[in-house]
Amino acid sequence: MLILAQLKPGEVFFDLGAGDGRTVIMAAKDFGARAVGVELREDLAKRALSTVYEEGLQDRVTIVNGDMFNVDLTSADVIFLYLTTSANEKIKPKLEVELRTGARVVSHDYEIVGWKPLKVDNFCENPKLGYPSHTIYLYRKG
Repeated sequence: MLILAQLKPGEVFFDLGAGDGRTVIMAAKDFGARAVGVELREDLAKRALSTVYEEGLQDRVTIVNGDMFNVDLTSADVIFLYLTTSANEKIKPKLEVELRTGARVVSHDYEIVGWKPLKVDNFCENPKLGYPSHTIYLYRKG
């Protein structure tokens, strides 16, 4: 997903609904990005923050325990979503207003209705078993 988004060192990466933080940690550790994870659930945000400190990434990763609708996204180069189609529909107006031209949005398994993807990539976690299969949608703000 981060390769598909062409995430580069120094870019700002947001994961809206960051869960335990694995994607923001990977963005910082493996891609050199500055990463922000936004997670509503306090237990998951604490777990993510704990891992950030264990990995020594506190200078490049910020975990926000809060509502993604209240976070300023204007600095984002890449936004990662693993939400439902209906949640993508709710966040879409915020993305349209706050993202700057050229910002990329990667959505895991759920499209953003009304947006035309730049690329759609299908992959299978376990090809031998044939599942689970995933679809990644890449969008770029024009």
